[in-house]
Amino acid sequence: MSIAVDHPALLALLAFCLLPLVAHELSGTRVPGLVTVPRDGLSRAVDAGLKAGGGVAIAALVLGLAGLHLTSQTVTRVGSGAHLVLLFDRSASMDNTFADRQPGQGEESKSAAAKRLITDFLARRPRDRIGVTAFSTSPIPVLPLTDHHDAVAAAVAAIDRPGLALTDVGRGLALAFSTFDRDGSGAARAVLLVSDGAAVIDLRVQAALRDAVKRSPVRIYWLFLRTAGSAGIYDKPREPGEDTPQAMPERHLNLFLASLGVPYRAFEAGSPQAVADAIAEIDRQETAPLSYVERIPRRDLARPAYALAALATALLLLARAAERGLGTRLASRTQDTARDAAQIRRAA
Repeated sequence: MSIAVDHPALLALLAFCLLPLVAHELSGTRVPGLVTVPRDGLSRAVDAGLKAGGGVAIAALVLGLAGLHLTSQTVTRVGSGAHLVLLFDRSASMDNTFADRQPGQGEESKSAAAKRLITDFLARRPRDRIGVTAFSTSPIPVLPLTDHHDAVAAAVAAIDRPGLALTDVGRGLALAFSTFDRDGSGAARAVLLVSDGAAVIDLRVQAALRDAVKRSPVRIYWLFLRTAGSAGIYDKPREPGEDTPQAMPERHLNLFLASLGVPYRAFEAGSPQAVADAIAEIDRQETAPLSYVERIPRRDLARPAYALAALATALLLLARAAERGLGTRLASRTQDTARDAAQIRRAA
């Protein structure tokens, strides 16, 4: 971090800092010569201090007027974490509880439980860069990868708003993968899919997803919020003809994600506690070394400079108030001496 000023031309005024060095504090007095003034070490120290205070006051005032500041900079640091994209299902079914009903007294919807637990998860990962996306009838970009966690917290806080109708998970995944297109940092990358269901992914979208993970490999986590009584991602078909994406979309989405050739893990959670356990496991998995860039903003030094100038000026004013007239004291002493001499002569 370097020091700079906004108005360099004003630095020429620093020449006035020499004024206290050439000023004569006894000029204009009735003392005929400095030889009549007693000198001592304390007087010299006070004199030097007052001159230095005057120079400091002028220099600080000029630097404040010139706009003294520390320039902004970026610092590369090393921590642990990942570049993580949160992909939320915003379909209407997320507004129900795990028992597939509207939340009643003391109950949480699946989206509210996910919001609460993921907010706690993010609070434990201050070094992650996080993006937020969503999907329902169509993909919804919410927030690009960022290290501004206040913005991420605000985006997560909105995931329990009333959802929409359908579940286009394929295009939602495509949007999440594309978030890493401009990420050339080489940090660990992961997508956390939070959904309570799935849908058929078009073959063209499947091909696009396979191409995306080949170009930019990521780790994929699926937090499946299973509704009570619904099919699970590991359920086997009862009849051979039922093993189709249309009949068992969750099972086939799991099979498709496992076939992408990248690290993948699914967590099937049927209660808020199961969601908490799954998120804790993801937290343990994503602890790879992470190099990140921290931007340190410009720091204004004009106010501290003005404060220093005010302090130095106040000390000079106090010194001025404590000053006593040397010439007056010497003249009075001379008059007293002459009066005493006259009295002695009269007595003689």
